[in-house]
Formats: sequence, structure tokens, C-alpha cells
Amino acid sequence: MFNLMKTAILMAAITALFMAIGSVLGGRQGMVLALIVALGMNFFSYWFSDKLVLKMYNAHEVDETSAPQFYATVRELAQRAQLPMPKVYVIDEDAPNAFATGRNPEHAAVAATTGIMRVLTQAELRGVMAHELAHVRHRDILISTVSATMAGAISMLANFAMFFGGRDSEGRSRNPLVGMLVMILAPIAASLIQMAISRAREFEADRGGAEISGDPRALASALQKIQQYAHGIPLAPAERHPETAQMMIINPLSAGGLRGLFSTHPSTEERVEKLLAMATTPR
Repeated sequence: MFNLMKTAILMAAITALFMAIGSVLGGRQGMVLALIVALGMNFFSYWFSDKLVLKMYNAHEVDETSAPQFYATVRELAQRAQLPMPKVYVIDEDAPNAFATGRNPEHAAVAATTGIMRVLTQAELRGVMAHELAHVRHRDILISTVSATMAGAISMLANFAMFFGGRDSEGRSRNPLVGMLVMILAPIAASLIQMAISRAREFEADRGGAEISGDPRALASALQKIQQYAHGIPLAPAERHPETAQMMIINPLSAGGLRGLFSTHPSTEERVEKLLAMATTPR
């Protein structure tokens, strides 16, 4: 119920941003049009955003024939988590990372890069995929996928406001500075929404992943390795679509400028510390 509430709040906030930008672009008529577009985007995001994100990353589906060990690992973890078997995807990228997507556990998918399979041990990879399945079990994969799609759309609409200006409620042209402010502030507002929801979600997925895998130390070790490699090897699709970075287990973006200030991930050190505390706590 709480995750459904978070999804509703997210969609309402994104819709409000759309309407605000629409008001800048076209006054009252622009606001109404933006509301219609936002409702359409919310509908599209609910049903199709997972497919869009997988396409952005050129992910290809695998099975027990094409990737037997990886597929078997996901299947074993899904059974331990008492989840339906998700679709399994591989992304041909050297940067080590992984994410989960889909609108619910019955329509979920997990994806991992070829880089993460090379740099992690089997136990560490198992911990990572358990983390992603925890996202599925917590039913927050819809939140991350919707926010990624909508944040990208807001950035595009904000750029439109910058280049084409806008009109007030009387139809008069606005000061060009208004369009510039919208271009700067709207994406920041979208990032803040993502950040507020995503950071707490990652801690919960770490905890859930440790419980599913039964090995919090392996997940902690995996996070440290991914953090080390991710900063040296760019993940090209994430750089092209930075709004999707919050879906990853570790932020794949360079930490400079606003990207570092508005990171959607908590610090890896804090995540590792919590996992190691789980490992040393008697059950």
C-alpha cells in the first residue's frame, strides 16, 4: 500500500511539473494541454516504459540455453524470494551495473551488463541479482521506471520552453528569462523527486537482497567493486539518458556538477556499512 501511495505521489508531482511548464509555454491553454500530455505519459509509462528503458540499453533477452549460469542464478533467487520468474536480459557494456524494471512482479525483468559478469565472483553477482529481485518484491520497480521516463520527458519539455519561450494567460509573449529559468529548474525539480524516493529504496533493496541471497557480505563486496569500476568505465546509455541512472544498483554517471549534487543513490560506504552490520548481527 505504501509503494502504491509513493507511485501516486510521484505521478501527481510529475503531472504538476508538466502543467507548470505548460503554463509557461501557453498560459491556461498550455496548462490544459500539458495535463492531457502528462496523463498520456503516465499511461504510457505504466504499460510501456520498461520496454523503452530496455531498448535504450540495447538489452537482449536470454534464457537457460543462451546464458545458462546467469539464468539459473536468477531462477534460484526468484524461487527463494517466492517471486514469479522474471524475464532476464543482458546488456553488452563493459561498465558493471544492473537494474530491474516492469510494472509488477508478474511483469518484471532484470538486466545486467556483460561487464558486471566479468568483474564479480558468482557469489557477488548472486547478491546483486538478489538486490534487483528485492526491488521486484517490494513493488517499487514501477516507481523507478515511471520516474525515469517522465524525468526525461520533463527535460525535453523544459528545453522546448527555453528555445521557444512562452506566453502568459493573456497570450502575450513572456520574458525569455522565464524560459531559461524553466529549462534549469524543471529538470532539477524532477531530479529531486527521483532522489527523494530512490535513496530510501536502495537501502531497502540492499536489506531485501541480503535476506534473499543469505549473504550480505557478498552484496557489500559487489557494491564496492562496482563502485570502483563504474567510475572508470562509462556506461554509454546512461550518459545519453541520465534520467535512467537511478534505476541502476550503483550510480553510473560521472559525479561532477549537478549530477553529483543530486545523486539518486546513497553513498556506497553507508550501504556497505549497513550490509556488514547485518552480517554480524545474530539471527
